[in-house]
Amino acid sequence: MTTDTTAPNQTVAAEPAKAERKSDTVTRLLNRKAGATIEDITIATGWQPHSARAFMPGLRKKGHTIIREQRKSGASAYRITNTVTVAS
Repeated sequence: MTTDTTAPNQTVAAEPAKAERKSDTVTRLLNRKAGATIEDITIATGWQPHSARAFMPGLRKKGHTIIREQRKSGASAYRITNTVTVAS
């Protein structure tokens, strides 16, 4: 026999807000006007550089157009140039 440990009039605390997924973080970074470098993505997600680069084709398959630009510092920056809308 199991017993319920909550009191009858006790309210249950609301669930904490869900943390942003890493894929959402990367998409947000790439949607910025300046885009994001591989280093920006690795810092924000904790991914290795090869994992950050490997994420790009998946976004392309989902219909995003990603362009690569050269910054004055010599680093490559990636940016999403369109927003995909999903039909309901």
